[in-house]
Amino acid sequence: MSLKVEKLSSNKCFGGELNKYKFNSPALGGLDAQFNVFIPMLPESHPCPVLYYLGGLTCNEDTGAWKGGFIRDAAREGIALVFADTSPRGAGVEGEDKEWDFGTGAGFYINATRSEYIKHYNMYDHIIKDLPEAIKSLGISLDLSRSSIFGHSMGGHGALSIYLLNTDMFQSASAFSAIFNPSNPECQWGKKALSGYLNGGQEEGKANDATELIRKAKGKDLHILADFGTEDQFYKQKQLLPENFIEAAKQTGFDEHAVHVREHAGYDHSYYFVSTFAPEHVKYHAKLLHRKT
Repeated sequence: MSLKVEKLSSNKCFGGELNKYKFNSPALGGLDAQFNVFIPMLPESHPCPVLYYLGGLTCNEDTGAWKGGFIRDAAREGIALVFADTSPRGAGVEGEDKEWDFGTGAGFYINATRSEYIKHYNMYDHIIKDLPEAIKSLGISLDLSRSSIFGHSMGGHGALSIYLLNTDMFQSASAFSAIFNPSNPECQWGKKALSGYLNGGQEEGKANDATELIRKAKGKDLHILADFGTEDQFYKQKQLLPENFIEAAKQTGFDEHAVHVREHAGYDHSYYFVSTFAPEHVKYHAKLLHRKT
C-alpha cells in the first residue's frame, strides 16, 4: 500500500530538518492526518533508525517537537524522530469535542469497537500501520527495521502497550508519566476512554493495558524505561498507577535491566519534567537501535 503524502513545511534545526506532512489515513476513515519527522544530517548511504513519539491528552503532532527537548540529542545520536498526532481530526462524531479528555486530542492509541467511533477512532492501527507506510512513501533514508517508541501520559500508555503488543516491530519503549493501568477502575481517564470507545469498556481495554500485557510477556526480551514524578497531580489522583505496573513486572520475572521504572522526587506532569529527562530517553533508545544492524 503506497500512501500519497504531502509536505506542508520544513524547518532546519540542529543540522537536520523537521518536516511536517499530511496524508489520508485509512485507519482514521480517510481523514487527513499530520505528523512531523526530524531527519538528522547523515549521508544517504547510512539510513538512520526511527524513534516514534506519542503525545498526551489535548496534544498534537507539534507538542513533542516544540516542548519535549528531544531533537538536539536525536541529532547527536543519528536518530530520526516521528511525532504523531493524538487522535483523528474532523471525524464529526457527536460529542467528540465536548470534553478535553475524550474525543479530539484523546484517541488513546486503541482501535474503537463502539459503532459511532469505529470508522475513525483507530489510532492503534494508525501508529503501527499507516505511519510506517506514510514514512516509506517519503523515499527518505530511514531504516524502519530499527524502530523504537516513547510517549508522555496518554502517549506513555500508547508507547508501552504498542511495544508490548509488537516487540517484533519495536526494539524498545519508554514513557514519561504514563497511564500505566487504564483498565483499572481507579483510573478515571481509562474508565472514560475505554467505556467510550469500546463496547466492552475497561474489561475489553485490558487488551491494550501495559500492566495487563506485561503479565503475558514472560520470557520476552524487553527493554522498557519509564519515569514519573512524585508531585504529579495525576499520579496523586491514581490516574497513572505506576505501582501496579512495577508489581506486575516483578511478578512476571522482569528485573530492572528489562523494565526500569524510576520515581523522581518533586517533579510534576508537565513538559518541564519531560524535557529534564528527555536526553536520557533518547540515549537509551539510541544504544539499542544502533546495536541492531
